[in-house]
Amino acid sequence: MSEVEIEYCVPCGYLNRAIDTAEVLLSTFGADLDRVSLVTGDAGVFQVRVDGETVFDKESDDYDVDEISRSVRSAL
Repeated sequence: MSEVEIEYCVPCGYLNRAIDTAEVLLSTFGADLDRVSLVTGDAGVFQVRVDGETVFDKESDDYDVDEISRSVRSAL
């Protein structure tokens, strides 16, 4: 079982984006995941990590929940 962390910028208002991403990942990979956690951050952060490895970073990737899902699938 894997753990997914979604770190999101609170001041930027990324909470809804983080929740939407978590819902997609849970509905797609729920049986393969031990945990999906939301981690508060700042400075524009929006990262998704699987077992500590970053699979998505807003700094280098455009937000696309389907692409994030594919990246998580590859990491599982």
